[in-house]
Amino acid sequence: MNSYNILVVEDDIEIAKALEIYLKNQGYRIFIGHNGVEGLEILNREIIHLAVVDIMMPVMDGIQMTIKLRERFDFPVIMLSAKSEEIDKIMGLNIGADDYVTKPFAPLELIARVNSQIRRYSIYLNLIKNNRQEDKKEEILSIGGLELNIDKVELSVDGKVIKVTPIEFKILHLLMRNPGRVFSSEEIYERVWNEKAINTDTIMVHVRNIREKIEFDSKNPKYLKVVWGVGYKIEKL
Repeated sequence: MNSYNILVVEDDIEIAKALEIYLKNQGYRIFIGHNGVEGLEILNREIIHLAVVDIMMPVMDGIQMTIKLRERFDFPVIMLSAKSEEIDKIMGLNIGADDYVTKPFAPLELIARVNSQIRRYSIYLNLIKNNRQEDKKEEILSIGGLELNIDKVELSVDGKVIKVTPIEFKILHLLMRNPGRVFSSEEIYERVWNEKAINTDTIMVHVRNIREKIEFDSKNPKYLKVVWGVGYKIEKL
């Protein structure tokens, strides 16, 4: 049995029950909410390591819930969406979701996504825990006004600490460790997710989110550049 808690927020009772059964079989402890308000109430009283959140729900939808939880929590969020909700999926990634699964979905696909996100989040948590040692020398990557503190898992821009998600941190870590080198979306996906690239559209969204956080003018970026038809790079300064 593992010790990770998963929050499932889904208004369809049958889907919620099915997810509970599948995920419990993986050894997770499951908490169920049927709208965004119930989901946030669970977050106030339980320690959660990952949330599976449906987009379309009554009372409070998954987009609004994710916006609110991102004000306090950095655990992974997987959004569930219908095929017709492409705009909502992109919006979900923009406001802090880490992945999405389209309904109807195969249970094994969702389980694989959950296991993958939990594996990465556990590495992130261990990194933070290990780096709290006071006698450890800090490793910092610096490019211009960007500073990525590897030991504290912290980004600062012109001296101001900027909140980033674990995925955004890993993308920045890859690019800043190799300034000037162009990485394709596929290579970024495979290096950050540690698995074969299956959905590189998410890279574009994460890159856009990073730009909005680190650039003075995201439409005329100083640091994170697109090399059209090839990929992305952090500019050498």
